[in-house]
Amino acid sequence: MKKKLPLILLVAFMQSAIAFGQQALWGAQDIISPEIHPDNTVTFRVLNPLKAKVQLTGDFLPTGKQTTPFGEVEAPLAVDLVEGANGVWEYTTPQPLASELYSYSLIIDGIKTFDPNNMYLVRDVASLTNIFLIGGGQGDLYKVNEVPHGTVSKRWYNSPTLKMDRRITVYTPAGYETSGKEYPVFYLLHGMGGDEEAWTTLGRATQILDNLIAQGKVQPMIVVMSNGNVVQEAAPGESSLGLYKPQFILPKTMDGTMEESFPDIVNFIDSNYRTIKAKQGRAIAGLSMGGFHSLHISKQYPDMFDYVGLFSAAILPADNNTTKDKVQSPVYADMDGKLRIQFANNPKLYWIAIGKDDFLYKANTEYRSKLDQAGYKYTYVESDGGHIWKNWRIYLTEFVPLLFK
Repeated sequence: MKKKLPLILLVAFMQSAIAFGQQALWGAQDIISPEIHPDNTVTFRVLNPLKAKVQLTGDFLPTGKQTTPFGEVEAPLAVDLVEGANGVWEYTTPQPLASELYSYSLIIDGIKTFDPNNMYLVRDVASLTNIFLIGGGQGDLYKVNEVPHGTVSKRWYNSPTLKMDRRITVYTPAGYETSGKEYPVFYLLHGMGGDEEAWTTLGRATQILDNLIAQGKVQPMIVVMSNGNVVQEAAPGESSLGLYKPQFILPKTMDGTMEESFPDIVNFIDSNYRTIKAKQGRAIAGLSMGGFHSLHISKQYPDMFDYVGLFSAAILPADNNTTKDKVQSPVYADMDGKLRIQFANNPKLYWIAIGKDDFLYKANTEYRSKLDQAGYKYTYVESDGGHIWKNWRIYLTEFVPLLFK
């Protein structure tokens, strides 16, 4: 009996281990959601036997005025799911959806949550949102297609200015490892609350670069996605700070510190990658706060970037609406004088894009008036919609083909 006891215990352990390994299957529901129909209408479903109030909100739905920390903005409204067979509640879009990457959430009894039948999620600050993709057009640029793929790496660099090691995301194009060539570098910056992971997850930058390079529409380039939150070493959960809840507004995000420390990133990239170490081989662009940083970095260092992109950019520190105190930094002093020097150096491209419903539209209009009055040349793109990732992905697909020509 004593000889059999270890075997019995081993069998019991194996059975429990197998059961534990399969526990993720227990919560699965045999429900398809979202289901993309042949005509590109989409049905969302959730099991709701207790008949809670279930709603859906997403960037494909009609918008309305809603209150945010930045004031009243246009944002997607919510629609109701209706009861169907076997306790499954449904909503089907009344019209086909265009080819695009879409995001959505469920609202159950007033609590926003994710679709339990859709495993594809992205994190935006502290929110998890489901995504789905409709191909056959713009959305094909966001797919992983059968084309040569670049490499995405997470690199740590030392910032002497900030006195810490920090993480960046670096994309190198297909063939970089064996080509021996020097490449231009595009610095791509995120918005407030984002980090060095935002453009690869929410922005689909990797897929966009792979696909456009494969189509011959974009020059092979290195893309550097930095963390614009200077108090962070890296994205939440990826640093010595441990597993903490991400916050939307962080200290020192728009006080000049990011701009002052940015040459540390450029120096690291130029020292560790085969780069074109000159103004004509560098571009910088960003969305919202990242557009703000791109504007002020490029004018602070007028010999560093020949290509500048402002995607739905904040223009002045006050645009972020996060503090009542006036920001004091030499970075933002003498804006007219710094712009004069920057444009005297004839940047090859200064590109501004914003949606008609963006809460920063007025600030961008005023900034363009300043450029117009001074006679500075720039390219302006105005789109539908507001302060949303759909616009920023489109802006990226339109901006990168113009670089390094």
